Amino acid sequence: MHTRQFKSNLYKELATVTKSLSNPHRLEILDLLAQGSFPVEYIAMHTQMPIANASQHLQVLKNSGLVTTERDGKYIYYRMQNEQVLETWLSLRMLAFSQNEEINQLLNDYRLRKNQLYVIKTDELLEKMNNEDVILLDVRPKEEYEAGHIENASSKPFKNLNETLSDLPVGTDIVAYCRGPLCLMADEAVALLRSKGYTAYRLEKGYSDWLAEKRPVSAS
Repeated sequence: MHTRQFKSNLYKELATVTKSLSNPHRLEILDLLAQGSFPVEYIAMHTQMPIANASQHLQVLKNSGLVTTERDGKYIYYRMQNEQVLETWLSLRMLAFSQNEEINQLLNDYRLRKNQLYVIKTDELLEKMNNEDVILLDVRPKEEYEAGHIENASSKPFKNLNETLSDLPVGTDIVAYCRGPLCLMADEAVALLRSKGYTAYRLEKGYSDWLAEKRPVSAS
C-alpha cells in the first residue's frame, strides 16, 4: 500500500472515533455512562430521548469502540469501554471549558438566575471531610448512587429531596454533588436547601471526576 493511502486510512479510522463525539446527544450519554453501566431504557429516560433514538446513538458509540455491552438477565447494559474512555470524556469536557467561553457563561448565567454561586472545590471538601464538619449528599438518582458514589456520601435524589429534608440537621455545612459540572441537579438541590435555611454548596465537579482522580468511592 502506498504510504499516502496508508496514512489516509489511519486518519480515516481515527475520524470514526472523533466523529462519534460530534453529537450533543452522544456526549450527554457519555456523561451518564461515566456514572456506571445502565440499560437503554434508563439512558433514554434520563436524556429525555425516545428509546429508538437513544439506541441509535449508543450503536454509534459502540461501533467506534467507546462503549461496550453486557447482558444481565433480559436487559443489555451499556458502559464505557475502559478507563481511557472516561479520561477522554473528562479531558474533552475540560478542553471545552477552557476554550469555549460560552459554556462558562451559560453556567454562570444559570447560577446567577438562581441567585446562587455557591460552589466548593474538591480540596475544600476534603478539608471539611477530614474535620468531619460536613454532610455530603449525592443527589443523583439512586441507581447511579448504587453503581458508585463518593465514600461516606448519603443518597438524597433531588426529585425526593424536598420530602426528606427533615433528616438533615441545621447548622452543619452541606455539600451536594451530581454527575459533574454539566449536571444541574446539585445546583437545584443547593437552591432548595438554602431556601430552607441550610448552609449548602455544590461540589464544583462530580462523581466521575472523583473516580478518575482515584479518590475513595463505594458501591451499593
